[in-house]
Amino acid sequence: MSDRILHLTTDEFETELKDFKGLIALDFFSEDCPPCSQLAPIYIRMAEKFPDVKFVKMLRQTNRPLAEKFGVKGSPTVLFFRNGEEAGPRLSGYISITQARQTFEDLLGIKSEEIVKEKMNADVLILGGGPAGLTAATYASRAKLNVIMVEEGLAGGQAATTYHIANYPGTPGVLGGKELMDNMIAQAKGFGAEIHDLKEVLSLDLKGNMKKIITEDIEYEAPVVILATGAESRRLSAEREADFRGKGIHYCATCDGSMYQDAEEVLVVGGGNSAVEEAVYLTKFAKHVTIIHQFDNFQASKTAQEEALANQKISVIWDSEPRSIVGEKHLTGVVIENIKTHTLSTVSANGVFVYIGMQPRTPIFADEIKLNQWGYVEADEEMRTNLTGVFVAGDVRSKTVRQVATAVGDGAIAAVNAERYLANRKKI
Repeated sequence: MSDRILHLTTDEFETELKDFKGLIALDFFSEDCPPCSQLAPIYIRMAEKFPDVKFVKMLRQTNRPLAEKFGVKGSPTVLFFRNGEEAGPRLSGYISITQARQTFEDLLGIKSEEIVKEKMNADVLILGGGPAGLTAATYASRAKLNVIMVEEGLAGGQAATTYHIANYPGTPGVLGGKELMDNMIAQAKGFGAEIHDLKEVLSLDLKGNMKKIITEDIEYEAPVVILATGAESRRLSAEREADFRGKGIHYCATCDGSMYQDAEEVLVVGGGNSAVEEAVYLTKFAKHVTIIHQFDNFQASKTAQEEALANQKISVIWDSEPRSIVGEKHLTGVVIENIKTHTLSTVSANGVFVYIGMQPRTPIFADEIKLNQWGYVEADEEMRTNLTGVFVAGDVRSKTVRQVATAVGDGAIAAVNAERYLANRKKI
């Protein structure tokens, strides 16, 4: 934990509030709270970025009277105070690093366009810190290249939040995603790669001889860029999805499943490997799990199907899709439509986990790189894109199989060819 963040009692905080005239940020958090876990590293980064602000964290359950005094009923909730009075907006729920930074800058009167950016040079810049990016970092740095990985979240990517990864070569057969990614991170760092996580990528310039990645505080430059931004969960196209995102609608069972300990009913939407495997995982917490699938059969592997269908805590509703979310302050159910009969019905639920496919993280460079009709980066077998010196690896690439093992293979190929490209460039 950062030494710039204070953990105070109610009495200590009230003293600070009375005596400190500058800006105070107070984070009411809870234990076993996925949005709180997401905010924690962002809060540390903000404390490093804004040294004139006093940062405080308080466990909401053990400081309930103070939380009730300020009308705080959920975690995390971040409040701001100046001269003893609350100032500015409150932040709550799933708080992004961009949302947090912009709030601090507004309260401090800082204009982001006036911030002088540090300049950093490298041989290879890798955008994205999942299995593909980490493998590329390992190979390139082991080749004695100066490598900087820029990651908008935390290194490890989606794989780090996967309950288990099966059949990854060289493992016992089933391995926790976080464990595997931690090993990859340590390996990349061990060869000298720098990992700059929680960076907001504002723009890129990939067309020149020297490529640029511009974040909120650093302008990176290198002759080679490897794009490994991956893909993200496709959002549920049901009415009121945005209203309940993170508060009943979820896209990561490993992240949020524990919120539903002893819940009567949890729904899983989808029928591929992720949906079926995570439904089994959710039975560790919920009393019952219902899978809602648009077809009359699963697309998951036979092994995953057999495990789910043999689990007495799992039921399946076939040929159906969610149409709207039911609830006021809390999600209470989902209206579904049978796509064959077009009849509507309401399924009661405490929470919904969505696994209906992925979409590539390409918007930031869509205007520069050739993409296919689904938005994935097109490349040859050597991971070369349409731009010289720009390579691609992992789930963001146009291909038919997306697994950790294939992402690792892409990363290795991209790094080896990046090294060859740089060697040939020096000869010219």
